Amino acid sequence: MTILVDDEAPIHGDVLETILSHVPLVDLVPASCVSKSWSRAITSSLLCFNKPKPWLIIHTQSTRSLDNISVHAYDPRSNVWIEISQPSIKYVSALRSSHSNLLYMLSPSKLSFSFDPMNLTWHHVDAPRVWRTDPIVALIGDSVIIAGGTCDFEDDPLAVEIYNTGSRTWETCESMPAILKDSAASTWLSIATTGDKLVVAEKFTGVSYCFDPKTKKWTGPYDIRPDPRIFHSIIGFSNNRLIHIGMMEDSENITGVKIWKVNTENFECEELGEMPPALIKKLRSDTFGVSSISICLAGDYAYMCKSSEMAEDIVGCEFEKGGGVRWWSLKNEAASDGNRSERMVFTCSVIGLGDLQRAMSLENRKFAVKL
Repeated sequence: MTILVDDEAPIHGDVLETILSHVPLVDLVPASCVSKSWSRAITSSLLCFNKPKPWLIIHTQSTRSLDNISVHAYDPRSNVWIEISQPSIKYVSALRSSHSNLLYMLSPSKLSFSFDPMNLTWHHVDAPRVWRTDPIVALIGDSVIIAGGTCDFEDDPLAVEIYNTGSRTWETCESMPAILKDSAASTWLSIATTGDKLVVAEKFTGVSYCFDPKTKKWTGPYDIRPDPRIFHSIIGFSNNRLIHIGMMEDSENITGVKIWKVNTENFECEELGEMPPALIKKLRSDTFGVSSISICLAGDYAYMCKSSEMAEDIVGCEFEKGGGVRWWSLKNEAASDGNRSERMVFTCSVIGLGDLQRAMSLENRKFAVKL
């Protein structure tokens, strides 16, 4: 590929690819369609100079009108916010997210879910047999697992069901462990999927269990708290790592937020890093202190924010290859456009050029970089 600028020397090779590394990923999509040589240069630039990184995607839904949703995405590769305009779908209930990239809606008659990187495709199926209001929901392979969160009049508050996306049928499984009876809801449990198992942890005790969708059995309990000062635990899984984020002391006097890598065989913990005190303040609520946080993970990135109210700041971290954690924070552009009657739902996915090309090829879907 060669670019001529008046009578100056042509720009090509590493120089051109370095220039392309500073162009936002969304702007590289139309550029890749100019010619085969342009496409090759962009591909090489993404491989060698500035690789795609996990996007944080924020879905802001009005609590008064469920169909009123706006979508913003943060691309750390380009350090830009992107406003995404997309066609509306039929929202059967409040939008929710689970283990970073699964979006779902659950009503008494229908379950709708989407799990591709940009949530382009939605699946609509019959609701589980047990009526639930606040269950944990996870996707492992072709199995959608729904557990707990039942209505008060249901016989088993620990009921577990699996929907097989291949056979399109629901199956009842072994109930959750009895010790989780008083906390069997997404409000009180944090979950992570390891590729073949579901890990469930009580947020306030750290007591954890594993569920295998193949055997349909639970194992545990396991203790993931390496420090007795931890009062609140959140787990997630990415890049073959089970991550435990623990907040120390109590919500009114939090002394630290640490990250551990958890061995999924023996559940021993290895400390990776600690959040700088200045960033802990950005997770603090004026009303609730640091009572709870939301987390999304993908690749080597994790994004955190306070979950008790509209988050104006987001704390991010990157797990470095040589060990350790790099921390930073950014303003939440989705919050600047919203109001207190809206709720935010977070997902996180590694977005590549191909994912954006497929999204931009669909009608009524537009991407605008916010300057």
